[in-house]
Amino acid sequence: MVISAPSGAGKTSVLFETLKSHPEIVFSVSSTTRLPREGEHEGVNYHYISEAEFDSLADKGEFLEWNIVHGNKYGTLKRPVEEVVERGGSIILDTDTVGAFNIRKFYPDAVLIFVLPSSPDVLRERLMNRDTETGELIRRRLMNAPGEISRMSEFDYIVINEDLKTAVSQLNAIITAEKIRSSRIFPALTEWRDYINGGARGEKKR
Repeated sequence: MVISAPSGAGKTSVLFETLKSHPEIVFSVSSTTRLPREGEHEGVNYHYISEAEFDSLADKGEFLEWNIVHGNKYGTLKRPVEEVVERGGSIILDTDTVGAFNIRKFYPDAVLIFVLPSSPDVLRERLMNRDTETGELIRRRLMNAPGEISRMSEFDYIVINEDLKTAVSQLNAIITAEKIRSSRIFPALTEWRDYINGGARGEKKR
């Protein structure tokens, strides 16, 4: 699963609150060159690395996707995602809209989820009330928001973050729905798969 949103949508709060109820889901910790915000922690929110370290990883092809967002570099390391997928686990990635569609190129079955505030005014208010960023950066985020939001119809699900409790409930519903989709659950139902295959060969099972 890949979750994206314009800055100020409250995506991180929705995601982390939801993950409290899903210890089975791995959160993919992205790498970034930006400095930590107040309350963020290394290895939990992001891996905070230098520009040189980031460029070295990019040159070696270590990123599944990476992009420059609001003047900082963000990237998803390839190997941790591959390890979860190879063992049949569930992983959720936090990326911008460009990253979401780049990931789908590698994983066509990836579920894309877009988080959106209830209105443009709410988005603007949330960004203007941030005290962790400069006025110039807030202005840049507001300018970029329409472009990001214009792609929301290409996502599989849209979560409206009018209030945290409702948004978390919506994201939980998406996770549950995806877990029980027949295309995902059937390969794991060995007994029923064998029953059907046996029936197709004309074998009777007692």
